[in-house]
Amino acid sequence: MREKLDGKDKERYVNRLFASIAPKYDLLNSVISLGNHRRWRRTAVAMSGLGPGGTALDVATGTGDFALDLARAVGERGRVVGADFCEPMLQLARRKLAGRPGVELVAANAECLPFASDTFDCATIGFALRNVASAAATIGEMARVTRPGGRVVSLEILGPRSRVLAPVWRLYFFRVVPQLAQVLGGERQAYDYLPESVAGFYSRDELAGMFRNCGLGNVVVRDLMFGAVCIHVGIKQQHRLL
Repeated sequence: MREKLDGKDKERYVNRLFASIAPKYDLLNSVISLGNHRRWRRTAVAMSGLGPGGTALDVATGTGDFALDLARAVGERGRVVGADFCEPMLQLARRKLAGRPGVELVAANAECLPFASDTFDCATIGFALRNVASAAATIGEMARVTRPGGRVVSLEILGPRSRVLAPVWRLYFFRVVPQLAQVLGGERQAYDYLPESVAGFYSRDELAGMFRNCGLGNVVVRDLMFGAVCIHVGIKQQHRLL
């Protein structure tokens, strides 16, 4: 994606891109993250406040790994919904989550979620906020469908804070990752897009500001892997009476 895309153009581009890499997506994620993506998601789930019997929505669920971790947290008495607009990714998620009680998968756009307000105890998005047409609109929708007192959680690649580590990370992420993805059978274009989408994304502070602007308070920002990955958590505030 050499030119900057917005709105519907970005939606169509990202949909085609992820449809093309869906069969290799899980393998490439594991290799590129050196297996750490599982631990990062578990940390995000631990920060979600979810417990047995809870309800959760995973936005842009992809192949369903985040939804699966949420399902483990809420148990058989809980409910987890995974939403994504890319049908080939959802097909893989359906196979992965087949037979899992209390889990539902739906086709939906992150910026127009088909759920009533104040429905879920938690709404999550993992490694996908960069890919939506509007991060602010997506956070707003996640906040809307979360009940007051519930949490909105974003797990995203942002890049390390350290000036010492930053050049090493850029070399790996911008040079090695696209070549590695191609060797493993992924499309080079898709993994050229990955570092480009990170480079053009918001900072930690900007994301935290979006959370607050969407009615989320007590925003916590936690760096993982020296800041290469970052978790944002915000609590939905009580509705104000007019």
